[in-house]
Amino acid sequence: MKRRRLLLPLAVALLAGCATEVGPDGSRHTTFQPKYLAKTEIDRVIDTVRGNVVDGLLKIADKLYRRNPRELRKGDWLTREQALAYLRERQAPTPEIGHWRETQAALYAFREDYQGDRIGALMYGLLTMVDEAFENRSEFFIIDDLNEQKLYNCARNMEIAIWKLSNARNAQGELLILSNEGDGQVRNLSFEREFGRVIGLLDFLSQVVADKNGRSVTRMTQSLATAVFLPVGLLK
Repeated sequence: MKRRRLLLPLAVALLAGCATEVGPDGSRHTTFQPKYLAKTEIDRVIDTVRGNVVDGLLKIADKLYRRNPRELRKGDWLTREQALAYLRERQAPTPEIGHWRETQAALYAFREDYQGDRIGALMYGLLTMVDEAFENRSEFFIIDDLNEQKLYNCARNMEIAIWKLSNARNAQGELLILSNEGDGQVRNLSFEREFGRVIGLLDFLSQVVADKNGRSVTRMTQSLATAVFLPVGLLK
């Protein structure tokens, strides 16, 4: 009987380390991956959310480059794919950005005197905010933890970015970066929809982490017209 009691937890742990993949034909193949023994269900949720948030921001960057081809010509790359590769690897888009990250980098996109790639600056800033919100980790295990306030602030910064994209203009009244468009009865809101998905994921995870830690999120109210990006990396 004692032996059975010892074997049961081991069996449960081994099952937790199994991953099932579904093939194109619907067939299922289960493999054992030892790393999953060190992951909780929440860790797997965090991994999935982080991947979706980063993919969503890169999708937005791709859409923005297609809408603003002039910004591509301001960088050192020849193609849109190269510009996206810079962002994927978190390389600063232009020398002016230098060591700046997060809010400082994103703000360059809306400075009228900035001559560099505005899309690169904005998306590099937003992606590094996300990196900081996820503690600069790409995968999470039992011993890792997140700060719910960082995730919440990151979500609010996405909302501020949407507003700035729709309203920041130069001295001639032209939008600094083209995003959503309205043409009579036809409206293209694909940027807002993708940002909305990213915001929803960050808010969802913020609440999950808060519940897990037995804490609450400090909710902030700002007028978008005067809002400033909230700190992420500075929080502990």
